[in-house]
Amino acid sequence: MKRTIITVVGKDTIGIIAKVCTYLANNRINILDISQTIVQDYFNMMMIVDMNDSLKSSAEISKEMAQIGEEIGVVIKCQREDIFDKMHRI
Repeated sequence: MKRTIITVVGKDTIGIIAKVCTYLANNRINILDISQTIVQDYFNMMMIVDMNDSLKSSAEISKEMAQIGEEIGVVIKCQREDIFDKMHRI
């Protein structure tokens, strides 16, 4: 399984979850786990997704997700699970 960690952070606005989830569904990326909170006016979401069935590379997905983030005023980061784990062991 090609698991990826996606984080979304920024000022809360209508449609953040819809925009992100629509993109994932259109690219055959399955959401395995999701957590989201809003603290005052700030939105924070973390997702674990399975990219096995996606026809795009991790780099393409990451770039396109970052572009979506810019369009809606949030920061979206995508990291492969193995890299995420190694970065957070230090």
